[in-house]
Amino acid sequence: MVKLFVEGGGNSNQLNTECRKGFTQFVTAAGVSKRPRIVACGSRNDAYDSFCTEIKSGNPAMLLVDSEAAIIAAHQKDKDSSKWTPWEHLKQRQGDEWDKPAGATDVQCHFMVECMENWFLADRVTLEKFFGQGFHLASLPAVDRAIESVPKTEAYSMLKKSTLKSKKSEYGKGNHSFKLLAEINPNLVIAASPWADRFITELKKAMKC
Repeated sequence: MVKLFVEGGGNSNQLNTECRKGFTQFVTAAGVSKRPRIVACGSRNDAYDSFCTEIKSGNPAMLLVDSEAAIIAAHQKDKDSSKWTPWEHLKQRQGDEWDKPAGATDVQCHFMVECMENWFLADRVTLEKFFGQGFHLASLPAVDRAIESVPKTEAYSMLKKSTLKSKKSEYGKGNHSFKLLAEINPNLVIAASPWADRFITELKKAMKC
């Protein structure tokens, strides 16, 4: 069984459950018929440490974290996304400086660019339906803007501004993120995010489905 260590959850049993459910429904809707065991790790450091332990034990595993920053062209220049180099991004990023674990490969490491909230920007219909009356669609980025080009702070700001007067009130990561993840259309995310496309493609290969 492949374990997928994800950044998210960690503060309570309820949040961990919502995190696992959100990612399970997302990958299932994306066509991953044989689902991995999803491990909600809380912080990105805990996700990395847990992934390293699993790899050291010789077990199949994947890591999914926020990139936290724009990924330079050198780390994603090849047309074949399986040749991209996420570990180099993590090694060079100040605040991470993570080493690639011995035995790990680049196709075991994946990003939500720059954060999970960037994914939400790809599915405006679900955002509007989820937050209900008072949702301000015009606060989201222009439809022709690539979601991976939106900085993390801007993605949060857009979501908060668009939901400020909504029925569900202002967007909050703990209150809304994993419930929303369970409902968004992964095909729209995949179409808008090359890194999301890479994640689902490699997960399907790992699960052989």
